Amino acid sequence: MKLKEFIGIFKIRRIAVVIFIIIIAVFIGRLRSFYQVPVLMYHSVNPKSDPVLYRLIVKPESFARQMQFLKTHHYNVIRLEELADLIREKKKIPRKTVAITFDDGFKDNYTYAYPVLKKLGLPATIFVIYDEVGRPQGDRLDWDEIVEMHDSGLITIGSHTLGSVPLLDIKSESELRRQIIDSKKMFEEKLKIPVNTFCYVGGMFNSQIKDLVKEAGYKCAVATGLGKRYSNHDVYAIKRIRISSPSDNLMDFWVRICGYYNSFRER
Repeated sequence: MKLKEFIGIFKIRRIAVVIFIIIIAVFIGRLRSFYQVPVLMYHSVNPKSDPVLYRLIVKPESFARQMQFLKTHHYNVIRLEELADLIREKKKIPRKTVAITFDDGFKDNYTYAYPVLKKLGLPATIFVIYDEVGRPQGDRLDWDEIVEMHDSGLITIGSHTLGSVPLLDIKSESELRRQIIDSKKMFEEKLKIPVNTFCYVGGMFNSQIKDLVKEAGYKCAVATGLGKRYSNHDVYAIKRIRISSPSDNLMDFWVRICGYYNSFRER
């Protein structure tokens, strides 16, 4: 082979390699734009099955495996408030960062989830419905349990309003203010702690509701099922990923916490 031919082939190959690298770089760049920090949404952690609450229940052994998976694989589990601060300040968020939340204040959060979180040193936020604390059915947290978990330094208590009516179903502004603003004041007076996180009942909201959450002084708010209508950088519309019975399979759990689950589900 003549020298000129060899040089020509070398140049073509070099160009091909450069083009390949550019394509990979573009793909990775686009992939990064799809990435969202997984904010996990749990409800009940309970050994009993319930056909009504099927999509809201995780078995204790499954929850323990999931938390151990996060620990073993060195996930950066942070508080929801800390995540909101990073988003607000536009700071780089480490890969494999995860935040854990629970909705409604089920008593089994204390019985089954809290011991696991405490053992592994993993922080979480529990959104409590004020009027349901210690209710007679015995299926909700009581104030002593809430205080104990908060005092551990691992559990953050957030407001899930006073009642359980979806906020979009409330037409009265005075009632919305009571559910959003007064609930914060009541939690703080009862617990003697700042309550900075809020969870929209029903997972959805409108501009009026969101403005009231800001007015109340919450630092962030979480929702569900928002789709791509809302930015991934809005601390008052933090998207979450439901963890329920299907995630008994750790492969399903891993897919949900990979950081791309929400983005690709929305497309």
